[in-house]
Amino acid sequence: MVLRRAPIIVALLTAAMLAIGTALVPIWTATAVTAACSAPAWAEGTSYRAGDQVTYEGSGYTATMAHTAHPGAGWNPASTPTLWTHDGTCDGGPTPDPDPEPEPEPEPEAGTPVAANGQLSVCGVNLCNEHGNQIQLRGMSTHGTQWYSQCITDASLDTLAYDWNADVMRISTYVQEGGYETDPARFTALVNEYIDMLTARGMYAIVDWHMLDPGDPNYNLERAKTFFTDIAERNSGKNNIIYEVANEPNSGEIPGSVPWPEIKSYHEQILPVVRAQDPDAVVLLGTPGWSSLGVSDESDESEIVNNPVDASNVMYTFHFYAASHRELYLDALSRAADQIPMFITEFGTQDYAGEGANDFAMSQRYLDLAESKKISWVNWNFSDDHRSGAVFTEGTCSSGSFGTDRLKEAGTWIRDRIRTPDDF
Repeated sequence: MVLRRAPIIVALLTAAMLAIGTALVPIWTATAVTAACSAPAWAEGTSYRAGDQVTYEGSGYTATMAHTAHPGAGWNPASTPTLWTHDGTCDGGPTPDPDPEPEPEPEPEAGTPVAANGQLSVCGVNLCNEHGNQIQLRGMSTHGTQWYSQCITDASLDTLAYDWNADVMRISTYVQEGGYETDPARFTALVNEYIDMLTARGMYAIVDWHMLDPGDPNYNLERAKTFFTDIAERNSGKNNIIYEVANEPNSGEIPGSVPWPEIKSYHEQILPVVRAQDPDAVVLLGTPGWSSLGVSDESDESEIVNNPVDASNVMYTFHFYAASHRELYLDALSRAADQIPMFITEFGTQDYAGEGANDFAMSQRYLDLAESKKISWVNWNFSDDHRSGAVFTEGTCSSGSFGTDRLKEAGTWIRDRIRTPDDF
C-alpha cells in the first residue's frame, strides 16, 4: 500500500520544495528508500513471486522471478542478482550517490543457459550455440506427466535451475499408458505450461513424444502430427524448444520388427510438421532398439550412418541404463558420435527398468565419453517414484521441499554432475 501512494507523496513534496528552493535529490532518495524498506524482511523457506519486495541487511530488494528460498540454498537477495533487484539502502544507511556510475552488464556466462547460448543448431556432428560454439547441455527428464505432474512446480524447477544449475529439462508426454491419447487438450496444455515455466528460468525444453507401447512410431503418426503442430505453432517464437519426435522405437519381444527404414519414414513425415511452424528448431530422432542405435535389436549404428535422414538441424537419440547396457552399447555410441550428431535424451545409473543397484562406475564411463565428444545428456527421472532411478525420495513432491536431504543416492550423484560448471 505504501508503494502505491509513494508517487503522490513525492509530487506534493516536490511542489513544496520548489516553493522554498530546496534541492530535490535528497528528498527523492529518502522517500524512495523509505517506501522500499517498508516491505517485510526476507526469510528462508518463503515462496516469492515476481515483483514481491523485501528488506535484507539494510537494503530493499524486488524479486525478478518466482522462486522458493529453500533453507540452506543461500539464495538471499544480496547473493543472487538473477533472482533479486537491489532497490537501494534503507534508513540509516549511507546516502546513495545521486549520479552513480552504471553497473556493467553481466557477462553472458553469468546468465541463464538460454541467455548464454540463444538459438541452437547442429554444426557437423555437434550441437552449437548461436555463436557457432560447440556446447553440451545437461539436465533432467520428467517422469510421465500423467503420473507425476505434481513433481513439476515452481519450487522444484527453482531447485533444478538455481541449485542444480541444469541447462535443460525433457518434458515426457506418454502417448499411451494413460497419457496423451486419453485427453489431447489437457496434455498439450500441460506441455505448454511447463515450457513457459522453463522459459522463465532461462532453460531449454525438450518436448518428448514418449511413444513406447506399441513401439512402431507410425502407429501414432496422426496423433503426432496434431501434437507437434499445436506445440510448435504456439511456441514458434521461442528459441529454447527442442523436439524429440519418437522416444523409443522398439520391437517388443521380436528383434527387427521395426526396422530403420520404417522409423526413418516416420521421421520424414513429422519433420515438415515441425519445420512449418518452427523452421530453426533442433529435432531429435529416435533410433531402433529403444533408441540404442539398434544394439538392443542385435544390430549397430551402421544402418543409420549409411542411410541418415536427409535434413539439417537433426540429431539422433541414444538411451542407456548403465547396469544393463555395457561395452557393446558404449562402443556403438562412441563410433556413431564421430559420424552423426548424437544426443543422450535418457539414461539411468540402474538397470533398464530404472530399478536395482546403481552402477556409478559404468555411468561415469558414459558421461566421460559424452564430455569428451560434447554429447548432451538428460537423466531419467525428476520425480519421487519408488524406483531407484527417481532422484527424490517418496513423498518429496507432495511435501513441496526439494532440498538435498530429499535426494536418493542416484539423485545426489546426478546433481553433482549437473552442477559442474558448463563449458559455454
